[in-house]
Amino acid sequence: MSFRDNLQYLRASRNLTQERLAMLLGVSRQSISKWESEKAYPEMDKLLMICDLFGCTLDDLVMGDVRNPANPAVSSHDASALTETIDDRRVGNGGLSMTASEEPAQDMTGYDDHVRQFALMVASGVAAIIIGVGLASLFDDNHSIIGSSSWNEVLSVLFVFVGTVIGLALLIPGGMRHADFNRQHPFIEDFYTDADRTSAARRTAVGVVVGIAVIIIGILILIYADEVLGVDDGWPVCLMLMTVAVGVWLFVYVGVRHELMNIEGRNASLEKERKERAGERDRYGELTGAVCGIIMIIATIIALLLLFTGEPIGEMDWSDGWRTGQGLFWLSWPIGALCCGIAALIIQIFKSHRDR
Repeated sequence: MSFRDNLQYLRASRNLTQERLAMLLGVSRQSISKWESEKAYPEMDKLLMICDLFGCTLDDLVMGDVRNPANPAVSSHDASALTETIDDRRVGNGGLSMTASEEPAQDMTGYDDHVRQFALMVASGVAAIIIGVGLASLFDDNHSIIGSSSWNEVLSVLFVFVGTVIGLALLIPGGMRHADFNRQHPFIEDFYTDADRTSAARRTAVGVVVGIAVIIIGILILIYADEVLGVDDGWPVCLMLMTVAVGVWLFVYVGVRHELMNIEGRNASLEKERKERAGERDRYGELTGAVCGIIMIIATIIALLLLFTGEPIGEMDWSDGWRTGQGLFWLSWPIGALCCGIAALIIQIFKSHRDR
């Protein structure tokens, strides 16, 4: 089989369209079409990405037969299920006329591992900053663990600085790694099952409850130290901030993981960003912004007119304040905001109707 035939077969084995495969590889759909029509050939890095995505060897992909690999990477079940559906017939711009067998989507890009690492780095970065502030409170001038010393201020600043540096050392690379992953994989098939989502919802609930409980414990320690021991600074504040760090770590970790399980929303967001970078405008969004801007400008003009042309404040009868111009000027903004909401809703309904 040729490279073209192997690529078509592998794409069908995962039930991928040309556009989705292009997104996974970070190329245009036209590139996939040219590869499958033998008008162009992918570079080595793209060939290696294809091998990684489909679990085949470079030799089988380029010169062999992925349906009968020398080192089997595609299961015999997949091959037998798809052999009858692929007959090298192309439709349109290089697509296939086939009905690929429906298989559960797989995490071919390592997305789940990436999400876990990203959530861990973000949560740990935020917690590190809070821990630094907590350790710095141990050197409070009034209740320092080393007593009255000129080193208290130095150590306090040092711990805040170290905690901030560690936090940023986790947050910045984590964010850059996440952005790079999104750039390389702008589209991911939703491989999470209902059981995965149920487990994630349970994990999120447990994380939030435990985080709240830990923070409450820290607050109780602080109250006890203040009311019973008469210590309102120093180690009680440190313990309270440590519990806050633990609670925040749990909140951020489970929150990030739960949010990034919404793969459809993630794909839609990245596609919107791609269109914006490509210069494709959301005309309905622009229309909504323009209408709301005009409404709020009119509301501001009305409010100013009511404020400066109504009765002077010193001469107002405050019992009738609600019926005077100056008493009513502020209502222009909430009314304007309400009109903005109504206008945005109408535009969205019209957009949905046009899309259908």
